Amino acid sequence: MSGRMASLARRAANDRPALPDAASVLSALPMPAVVLDANDQFRFANQAAEQFFQQSIATLMGMSLGEFLAEDSRVFALLRQVRIQDSPVSDHDLLLQSPRLNRSGVSAHGAPLPEMAGAVVLTLADGSTAAMLDRQLNFLGAARGATAMAAMLGHEIKNPLSGIRGAAQLLEQNASEADIELTQLIQDETDRIRNLIDRMEMFSDRPIDRAPVNIHRVLDHVRRVSQSGFASHLRIVEEYDPSLPPVWGNRDQLVQILLNLVKNAAEALSESGQERGEIHLITAYHHGVRIAVPGTSERVHLPLQIIVRDNGPGIPEELRSNLFEPFITTKRGGQGLGLALVAKLVSNHGALIECDSRPGRTSFRLSMPAPPPGEPIPLELD
Repeated sequence: MSGRMASLARRAANDRPALPDAASVLSALPMPAVVLDANDQFRFANQAAEQFFQQSIATLMGMSLGEFLAEDSRVFALLRQVRIQDSPVSDHDLLLQSPRLNRSGVSAHGAPLPEMAGAVVLTLADGSTAAMLDRQLNFLGAARGATAMAAMLGHEIKNPLSGIRGAAQLLEQNASEADIELTQLIQDETDRIRNLIDRMEMFSDRPIDRAPVNIHRVLDHVRRVSQSGFASHLRIVEEYDPSLPPVWGNRDQLVQILLNLVKNAAEALSESGQERGEIHLITAYHHGVRIAVPGTSERVHLPLQIIVRDNGPGIPEELRSNLFEPFITTKRGGQGLGLALVAKLVSNHGALIECDSRPGRTSFRLSMPAPPPGEPIPLELD
């Protein structure tokens, strides 16, 4: 009987599926996970870490953590504790800030890796990603609010404005020279309000036609328009990933989005008096953020990134959380609708936009979807 039991036990062991190795487990994690050797060199990184550090996995393998963090970062203290205690250590609410990295509210968890002397498995829970998604929901809410406001203004104000302007024109026919100046002021102001309402009506909810778009051709068009006008005094640097596939979008709206972002960067540089103002146009492929579509089980993949970055003074901290809401602006005489329109057009595409700003480096990152599987790609896009 004992022999039969042993045989059954061996058969059960053989039938049991093999456990995945550690690398497979770490690769499947949705949070950034890396393996650092005793010198804090990267020995492994999963796809989420690629997104977190904004570097490809192949590039990370030739780098050290010290190239992303300052020497006094609490992450290095955590790594030392893991190695000394030979046990897991956690830290929370970390600010990871350097020329290459700007993340806040990060939780770090380190554990020793017995198979490699001095090695540590480091996982990072990125609070800034959750905050980004929260901000995106706020942006969508702001866009919906602007849409409702546009409909109300268009219906309730345009007709009375026409009456006011017409009355001013009638008064002008028999007015004295001093009064003519006042009637012209009334007409100018009614025209200004009408133009503002016309701009607000761009927020209306209309379905858009989408197709595969070569984003590099769009960026080249935006660069040429910018350098022939408002950015003629600035240096525009192109940093493109030549292997980037087409984005799934509306070409005209993408031009409008990117022109707004480049124009904002140019104006910020001009107002700051920056002598060597630069605007960088960057494209990259990252495995990206997957966001859930409310009310469905669908998750949208946004791997294509377009970044507009400038070396201006940065955006005041008190404005960053409301940056994409209507009428928020730092410009003299600005109406604060440019970035609100950007948020609305981005939401039309089911995409994400986020802003990372500090003195000397402001980046607007647009995360876009690729064309759906099976969508034919025109030859001229190749």
